Amino acid sequence: MRGVRMFAAAAASVLALASAPAVSAETLADALIAAYKNSNLLEQNRALLRATDEDVAVAVAALRPVIAFTADAEYAVANSNAVLGGRTRSESLSSSLGLTAQMTVYDFGRNALALEAAKETVLATREALVALEQDVLLLAVSAYVDVRLAQDIVALRQNNVRLIEQELRAARDRFEVGEVTRTDVAIAEAALAAARAGLTSAQGDLTIARESYKAATGAYPGALAAPPAAPATARSLDEARAVALRTHPDIRQAQRNVTVAELNVARGKAAMRPSLTARAGVSLNDDGTDRSSLSLSLGQTIYAGGELSAVYRQALASRDAQRASLQQAGVTVAQGVGNAWSNVDVARASIAANDEQVRASQTAYEGVREEATLGARTTLDVLDAEQDLLDARFARASAQATLYVGTYQVLSSMGLLTVDHLKLGIPTYDAAAYYNAVKNAPATSSQGKKLDRVLQAIGGN
Repeated sequence: MRGVRMFAAAAASVLALASAPAVSAETLADALIAAYKNSNLLEQNRALLRATDEDVAVAVAALRPVIAFTADAEYAVANSNAVLGGRTRSESLSSSLGLTAQMTVYDFGRNALALEAAKETVLATREALVALEQDVLLLAVSAYVDVRLAQDIVALRQNNVRLIEQELRAARDRFEVGEVTRTDVAIAEAALAAARAGLTSAQGDLTIARESYKAATGAYPGALAAPPAAPATARSLDEARAVALRTHPDIRQAQRNVTVAELNVARGKAAMRPSLTARAGVSLNDDGTDRSSLSLSLGQTIYAGGELSAVYRQALASRDAQRASLQQAGVTVAQGVGNAWSNVDVARASIAANDEQVRASQTAYEGVREEATLGARTTLDVLDAEQDLLDARFARASAQATLYVGTYQVLSSMGLLTVDHLKLGIPTYDAAAYYNAVKNAPATSSQGKKLDRVLQAIGGN
């Protein structure tokens, strides 16, 4: 019974999710915060978002005048033959300085539509960043739980090796007094070798889990605390789907992309119409002559080899594609919610079944051991019963891990697995800060300094 008590006590210690963590233990919140702060993917896509913000500045610049200066200097030599046979040579040096300004006065909304499309693209890119944030956090949850599960499996395997070592010693002792045959000893030896191999495999799985944790959070795990209670999701599958179709970043991004495509259709139509341009200029020659001018020009492309029509048809096709993409995004998101919800239900049912299996296997193992001490069972019977109990505990631990990660998967499928929704209590990346600093296409030194401060603040996150 000493081996039974050791096995039960070790398993209870390993599988207790509500055990009190050590003071220095890392929590799941710590892992999520580290993943958010150290993710290279998030940093990459934040930079891509800032690049997209600049498209708005470019579109704003197209609505403003373009001012340029020109400075010319010319040295000329002229040789000519005179009528009476002489040859003359003349040299001249001239210079001029000019300043011109040009601005599109009216273009049937082409530039304004381009600005609106750029703004919608920024909003779509922000949603893509939110989707990536969800992926990063879910990966951190999975890595955290995988390390905990791998540690539990290693502990169970270690305890299994110790118990089989006891069985082997007992078998050898009984063989010495003639109670069992050499076959019983060989069976125990084979079981011990298999248990040691299983322990080595479990330790390898733990090493792999630790590497995944480092990739997800930026550092290897220390002592990990028991995960807290899983977050609340939704009361029903229908409610979860309804929330997902309203809030999931993939849906919102697809909606923005449809708006961009519709604006591009309008731009393609406007490109077939004329534009009115105003020009103004002043110039000064080296001889003191100055000249000022102001002009308006109305122009329209009459024939461009079919390019304008092709661009317009292309915009129509892109709009249809984006509309279909939005519909498919709804299907995919709804399917993701259903799959995640089903995985949670299956995990719950598995845990209930595993609990029954563990209780029955524990009873069977204890009974077989007692019968073996009376000579009614063989060493093989004891080892088989022990393996059944071990398998049941493995299954229960895996189901608990699946249930916990599955809850976060449901949250992610609803579009709610974010730092803000989880209330991690850390400053988050302000996607609007850089946009607000560049949306008016700053060019002056004072605005440049303000932009530098924004960039420094972003780097501080």
